Amino acid sequence: MTRRLAQVAKKVGVSEATVSRVLNGKPGVAEPTRQAVLTALDVLGYERPTQLRGERARLVGLVLPELQNPIFPAFADVVGAALAQQGLTPVLCTQTAGGVSEADYIELLLQHRVSGVVFAGGLYAQADAPHDHYRLLADRNLPVVLINAAIDDLAFPRVSCDDAVAVEQAWRHLISLGHERIGLLLGPSDHVPSRRKLAAARAVAETGGGALPEEYVGRAMYTLEGGQSAAARLWERGVTGIVCANDPMALGAVRAARRLNLSVPGDVSVIGYDDSAFMNCTEPPLTTVRQPIEAMGRAAVELLVAQVGGKTVAPDELLYEPELVVRSTTGPARR
Repeated sequence: MTRRLAQVAKKVGVSEATVSRVLNGKPGVAEPTRQAVLTALDVLGYERPTQLRGERARLVGLVLPELQNPIFPAFADVVGAALAQQGLTPVLCTQTAGGVSEADYIELLLQHRVSGVVFAGGLYAQADAPHDHYRLLADRNLPVVLINAAIDDLAFPRVSCDDAVAVEQAWRHLISLGHERIGLLLGPSDHVPSRRKLAAARAVAETGGGALPEEYVGRAMYTLEGGQSAAARLWERGVTGIVCANDPMALGAVRAARRLNLSVPGDVSVIGYDDSAFMNCTEPPLTTVRQPIEAMGRAAVELLVAQVGGKTVAPDELLYEPELVVRSTTGPARR
């Protein structure tokens, strides 16, 4: 008991006597200090006293699929800062291959009585993935917000970048440069953002009086290596420009072009998606479609805080418009 008091007191920066008053439910402690002590108790892994277990911790789960893609640390920075401004402490949960699953993290977060969960990418975007842990959160009435597109039957508020607008911007940019054989590099077929991007590409191609042949659509994992492998096949089929579903895939497409002795952007053009960190530092700097990470992350926290405060939030999708950032991996089509 003494060790617990000392650790919590040190974490919060108060006396052990103050911690003791909070744990014993005694008056005379300011509410912000009381909440800070309870949060420290949760963070350090100690059980709350029985009389305090009915209260939710001031913790919020922030569940990410990975940290290798720089877009996810970027979202974590924005969401974490916005949560802190609201007096909430983010608990970062990152999946690893063969490690703790998304469902396992949810079980752990529920055990710690978190106030809510923000997901930035995850199984909710894959139609063929297991979704029971999301329904468990809904059954518990726990505040949840999803960042970016999800399958249709999950009744959570969503904050998404408009995939259709992103593809239209990229596609029309390549058309304006004279490209006629444009390829599309996507994720798995059950991935909702990829489905949206494919539908948008087909629509914009048809608007211009053309079509998107199936052989111009590549699929891969969202990695540089996956992008390189799939893009190599598209280059060999004669496409002169590729619109990619994320920036690492686009960097893979650039590498694949170089392996085939194709110049970027002299012979072929590449457009990424996200405008994640350092894309202006690549060689050549990557033309990409920028997600409004700051606005999306703050909106997600606002929706979560409203739910935590007892307000009803409609399970709608807020669509944020992306921005095409033209750099040096796109150029006129070679005749």
